[in-house]
Amino acid sequence: MKTTMNRLLLFIFFVPIGIFAQSIVKGTVTEKSTAIPLPGVNVVIKGTTTGTATDFDGNYQIEANNGDILVFTYVGYQPIEATFTGQANLNVELTEDAAQLDEVVIIGYGSTTKKDATGSVEAITSEDFTKGNIVTPENLLSGRISGVSITTSGAPGSGSQIRIRGGSSISASNDPLIIIDGLPITNNGVGGSRGVLASINPSDIDSFSVLKDASATAIYGSRAANGVIIIVTKKGKSTFSATLDSQYSFGELTDRINVFNGNDYRNLVRSQPINGTTLDESLLGGANTNWQDEIFRNTVSSQHNLSLQGSLFKAIPARFSFGLTDQEGALLTSTFERRNLGLALNPSLFDDHLKININANLSFEDNRFGDSGQIGAALRYNPTKPVYDQSSPFGGFYQHRNGSIVSNGTTNPVASLLQTNNLGDSNRSYGNINFDYKFHFLPELRAVVNIGYDNIKAKTINSSSTLVATNDDVKGNSSLGFQKRTNELLDGYLTYNKEFDKFRTEFTAGYSYQRFTNEGDNTGNKRDPLSFPSTFADPDVVLIGYFGRANFTLSDKYLVTLTYRRDGTSRFSEKNRWGDFPAAAVAWNISDEDFLKDSNVISNLKLRAGYGITGQQDVGEKDVFLNRYRAGDQNSQYQFDNVVIQSLIASEINPDLKWEETSTLEFGIDYGLFNNRVSGSLNLFQKNSKDLLFVAAVADGANFSNSVVQNIGELQIQGIEFSTNVDVIKKDDLSIDFNFNATFLDREIQNLALGQDVRTGGIAGGTGNNIQLHRIGEAPNSFSVYKQLYDVAGNPIEGAYLDTNGDNVINDDDRYLKENPGADVILGFQSNINYKNFDLAFNMRANLGNYVYNNVNSSNAQLERLQDNAVLGNLPTSVLNTNFVRTSDVIISDIYLEDASFLKMDNITLGYTFNDVCKGLKSVRLWGGIQNVFTITNYTGLDPEVFNGIDNLIYPRPRTILAGANFKF
Repeated sequence: MKTTMNRLLLFIFFVPIGIFAQSIVKGTVTEKSTAIPLPGVNVVIKGTTTGTATDFDGNYQIEANNGDILVFTYVGYQPIEATFTGQANLNVELTEDAAQLDEVVIIGYGSTTKKDATGSVEAITSEDFTKGNIVTPENLLSGRISGVSITTSGAPGSGSQIRIRGGSSISASNDPLIIIDGLPITNNGVGGSRGVLASINPSDIDSFSVLKDASATAIYGSRAANGVIIIVTKKGKSTFSATLDSQYSFGELTDRINVFNGNDYRNLVRSQPINGTTLDESLLGGANTNWQDEIFRNTVSSQHNLSLQGSLFKAIPARFSFGLTDQEGALLTSTFERRNLGLALNPSLFDDHLKININANLSFEDNRFGDSGQIGAALRYNPTKPVYDQSSPFGGFYQHRNGSIVSNGTTNPVASLLQTNNLGDSNRSYGNINFDYKFHFLPELRAVVNIGYDNIKAKTINSSSTLVATNDDVKGNSSLGFQKRTNELLDGYLTYNKEFDKFRTEFTAGYSYQRFTNEGDNTGNKRDPLSFPSTFADPDVVLIGYFGRANFTLSDKYLVTLTYRRDGTSRFSEKNRWGDFPAAAVAWNISDEDFLKDSNVISNLKLRAGYGITGQQDVGEKDVFLNRYRAGDQNSQYQFDNVVIQSLIASEINPDLKWEETSTLEFGIDYGLFNNRVSGSLNLFQKNSKDLLFVAAVADGANFSNSVVQNIGELQIQGIEFSTNVDVIKKDDLSIDFNFNATFLDREIQNLALGQDVRTGGIAGGTGNNIQLHRIGEAPNSFSVYKQLYDVAGNPIEGAYLDTNGDNVINDDDRYLKENPGADVILGFQSNINYKNFDLAFNMRANLGNYVYNNVNSSNAQLERLQDNAVLGNLPTSVLNTNFVRTSDVIISDIYLEDASFLKMDNITLGYTFNDVCKGLKSVRLWGGIQNVFTITNYTGLDPEVFNGIDNLIYPRPRTILAGANFKF
């Protein structure tokens, strides 16, 4: 009995201990898609204040009772709850919260959220980038954002023409301001490089923010009239991970300009089709050479990118990247090679009060430039002649010649390419160090200092064989060129955030200093004793700015943003040096009002309105306001008796030059429907640019030149933008989404100097011909042409045009304006389809209402062009459609102006991901795709997408087959 009682008492004693005892719970928190451990995840027992956080390796431990619910939360990820039931390890996988990630938007000197943004700002992250054969970073945006158009040639590593809302100027730069990690870069490149963005590795980019209206861009003042693109590169992480991307591409040109083949050409010449001219049939050969096939080639290219990220010394999040790009051009000898090294360090000190971001990048760009002028030579060269001639004194290449004397006419394009070696090397180092300090004694106040640099050193080597076909005494060329550009930045600003119950404020004030230099030299042709070395050193361009911004938010529903910047530039005289650029914007989150906040349909609805003024100071002359004199070289000397006197040449001057200013008024709506399954925006805007920077003529004797850059004219651009993002299906095993955007633009010149027309748009074929015109009331660069007349059978009558003014004389006064190169409507469509481990993505673009002047036909498709000076030349077969004879009689005809509207599928990719392949290898994605899939257009030229509306043989864009693999470790 006593033993039983003792046992009972012992049981009663230990039961409470068992009931109330706590266990140590351990586990690891990882990212679901990559299995990468996540540091800093908050782990809290639900309903209590007991909690902890994961370490650098994603590990945690916490004391918990059986049945406790652990809540795991991490910024940018969906929270998850897990119940402790006594298991030894409780591992958790977190899934990215796309809606939360998309909330953060980088803006000038700070960040905001989509909900709090008052201006027209669009941001896309790496998950939404355009996929495919992306060599330069701007093409990650192609077709993705309303109002943004990107035109890239087919040359390897080629730069692009980027326009946001059609630009804002006529003669000055229309390029947007591009900012990389807080460093504004210049749009001026260097010799030896393909472009200002060609040296940047797209795989290092994490996100883009595109600032479009003045209320968003005015914080950048004098350089923001054409919009702003903010690039944010990838940063370091605390946990180790590695990725390796490899891609191979195989390109082929699928189209050619139709010219006569050898047999048809012989028949055409023997038919003697030119009245009054007898073609020398003895100049015909027996070959049948397709010269376009000879100068173009199929290409093989590759890209390899390696990135490593983790914690240095278990204290400094870091990322290292290495990229290697090797791209062949479709044109013989054209190549682009790039090597990139990147390092990002992102330590935090003093309990996260001081955050330091260090970005350092090196780029080595090696180019061989194929002469694209030989594309035109391939169209013109006699197709009855061979490529090679063993008896030729010109390196074994066939040339039109009489013995060793070269006949006057087009030379062998294959020889011109292979006997020329134009090389360019560009070494670039750029980056920044950013200090962001939150004051201990006043945590609402932050001080930010950003120091940036961008140094480019370039070398060009231009050499050609001494066996080139020439009658000159100097055979070929051998020259060296050197250039150096520097860009130095210092920004400093304070930001103060304070909340008063339902009222939030944010104030930012700062200072910016930036200096650009450019210098170089060239040896001249070292084979030519009459060629002399030259040097240049541009005046430094210095930009100084003072800026401020105030944000006010009431009840998270009513928002006001006020911005001001005062900028100074060294480009203008003291009286015009400073400019003021204010902006204001308001927004109303209607969906947070009581009458909508419980709606099952409208999940987000915001009205926006903004107005601001931005500037433009990017003109070629850096000191045109000064009296400038330059020393003449050996070719501009005077001799008096036996004394040689070097000349001193005065340059043009305009001390009254000042800022070009653009004011923008915008109204916008941001919307989200059905829990944001459908979201997007609608914007209406009007931009008015005044005091346009324009190189215009001056009266004879009024200046030291017949033209000088001046402030003349006004331009207005009106537009509507619409975008929508739709999650069609969103399930674990199947997701389908698409993005559609549309932009409608209308451009009109409202004023020009003295109300006079300005001719522009030089074309090939004759001397001094222009095909475009600036006129008040019309779009910039409108085409100025003659109205072609036709006979009763519908055939064009050569040289017969409508007498538009009825004076019985056909002259320039009878030219009329017809259309312009700018698209009236720009469309973009992208879609992503994911089924289990398969992924499919494609991207399409369309331009509607854009016209192109076909200068290839207008300057070549005439029968008189069969005579190429002293030799015979080929023609486009389109001459048979008109039977035109004389170029000078038809070159201004509107028959060569064509509707170049198009629909393009830029790329399509299909991939499959293998997860958990083996220990240490988290996933492998294999994929394939096609770049430049198809083009639908009525344009008869090679490609409807040309620069500035004049098709004079662009570098063709190949169709490319892609194959790649992505490894995650």
